[in-house]
Amino acid sequence: MALAAAAALLSFTCCKQKSAPGIIKTEIPARPAGVEDMILFAADPIEDVGIGVVGLGMRGSDAVERLSFVPGCHVAAVCDLLPERADASLQYLQGKGLWANSYSGEEESWKALCEDPSVDLVYICTDWLHHVPVALYAMEQGKHVAIEVPSAETLQACWDLVNTSERTRKHCFILENCCYDFFEMTALTMAQQGVFGEIIHAEGAYNHNLDPYWKAYWNNWRLDFNSKHRGDLYPTHGFGPVCQALNIHRGDRLTTLVAMDTDPFNGPKHAKAAGMEDKPFANGDVTMTMLRTEKGKTILIEHDVMTPRPYSRMYQLVGTDGYAGKYPIQEICLRPEGAQNVDYQNLGYEKVYRGEALKEILAQYRNPILTPELETMAKEVGGHGGMDFIMDYRLIYCLNNGLPLDMDVYDLAEWCCLTELSRISLENGCAPVEVPDFTRGAWNKVNGFSYAFAK
Repeated sequence: MALAAAAALLSFTCCKQKSAPGIIKTEIPARPAGVEDMILFAADPIEDVGIGVVGLGMRGSDAVERLSFVPGCHVAAVCDLLPERADASLQYLQGKGLWANSYSGEEESWKALCEDPSVDLVYICTDWLHHVPVALYAMEQGKHVAIEVPSAETLQACWDLVNTSERTRKHCFILENCCYDFFEMTALTMAQQGVFGEIIHAEGAYNHNLDPYWKAYWNNWRLDFNSKHRGDLYPTHGFGPVCQALNIHRGDRLTTLVAMDTDPFNGPKHAKAAGMEDKPFANGDVTMTMLRTEKGKTILIEHDVMTPRPYSRMYQLVGTDGYAGKYPIQEICLRPEGAQNVDYQNLGYEKVYRGEALKEILAQYRNPILTPELETMAKEVGGHGGMDFIMDYRLIYCLNNGLPLDMDVYDLAEWCCLTELSRISLENGCAPVEVPDFTRGAWNKVNGFSYAFAK
């Protein structure tokens, strides 16, 4: 019996070693001579930022309204393929005594907006496929850019944005609003102050039943994209905030990725209901991606827009001495102090903060950006409970004061590259894939994520 068990163990060990797949490599193009990285890049201050908003659908029209409340900026121009959308945003601005140039009716009307001398920042809210072309052209015209998520869908697009930002010395900001949610910002502050010990694992997700929303997207473009592409197509809501907590490219970096997905059980049904062409549906209902960092930390990211499970971004930070989680309930868990006489059948002896106790500890570690005045204004203006307004406010504040932005072009590339890298892993039998270093060696130049409060 013992010999048989030993033989079985030996057989398993040998098989495991023999079948371990190699890591699929990704190309890192050389940085052109004379070009520097954008780590902590700060542009000249702009006292009153002229903003050109491209794409005036759901996100863009809301952005025009929010930006009209943000100090230190004005909407200088608006653009949409459909003239009626541009007119609606103009009418809103005129109702507040404001004026903006308008570009619409042509497939590439956005080029005229990018060339408009009154525009300092091009704020891009188009469908996903237009994000990168508009951003690249805008930077070439000397404009800073801010791009809705997901800002890029391919590795080539990520590299194009990185290279153009570095060469033109223009900011390329990812409009990831979830990094400015109140719980995430406070948990990040707690992590930075060592409340959880060292963060060693994190989880994030975009689990959102889009059944009621598919037809709201112009020409069914979002469902069509899911039908043609496989992988995590919308990673940044869950990925961005946990990357900040793990100091990605600020002392650590992503190294390896492995993805797995289900078959597309619901996708074809949604496509048929939308009257789309009957053909194979590419994206699985649920996609899971695991990543490892240079310093031995791990991340789990999920994507699910096809099933009816409740909305969740997961957002969980696991530290050596504590834990923070937002879904399914908000809670903080810290290591108990002193010796514990634990009944092994009592599985909930940890020191957990929920309800009023949670409110108290969150107030104790309030993020310094979230002044009472800013929080009140954010909740009044709105935008996903206020986090959209805080995102806009911080972007403009940094541009006004000539500060590095909270999120740079490398954040954009790292968070968005998950889409193509997960596809590569899935199409190669869930093989491990190398995550490229978009900083090209500068990932350890800064130690720890921080907000730039002053010059």
